[in-house]
Amino acid sequence: MSMMPKLLARDLVVVAATLALVAWSHQLQAAGTALHWPVAVLGGALVAVSGYLVHEWGHLLGALSRGSRVELPPTLAAVFLFKFDSDRNDRRQFLAMSMGGFIASIVVVALLAVILDLGYWADRIAMGLTVLGVAATFILEVPGAWKVYKGAPLPHGVAFVGGDHPA
Repeated sequence: MSMMPKLLARDLVVVAATLALVAWSHQLQAAGTALHWPVAVLGGALVAVSGYLVHEWGHLLGALSRGSRVELPPTLAAVFLFKFDSDRNDRRQFLAMSMGGFIASIVVVALLAVILDLGYWADRIAMGLTVLGVAATFILEVPGAWKVYKGAPLPHGVAFVGGDHPA
């Protein structure tokens, strides 16, 4: 089996486990048990992790939609879903890759705003951490994408391959 189906299976398992944990947290909170607190915190945090995974898949789909060359990780334990090849891809491909992540993040926040019930602590934690994560992502990623849009060279660094250029 190639790495992409393994990565997809890994991430779907994380999302399914997250949904089950949040549902369990709702039941525990409704029953008034103290156990709902750690389950709510873990479930809420995993919703934010799931949002990050969707963001990464958005980047990958954006990259692949423009025929970008990417490098998948050798193991399932990688932090990034893929590395973008800054030496073999062009500006248009980089911007499509960037936009895919941004769009995925916006869709996640909109979806959570519709489906979460903020009467539950897990859902409050989930929304708060997800919005915080999206804000941090935009702060970290938008300036670089804007610079490339305005004509700067494609970046090199930890999320990229290619490499005779400084990070």
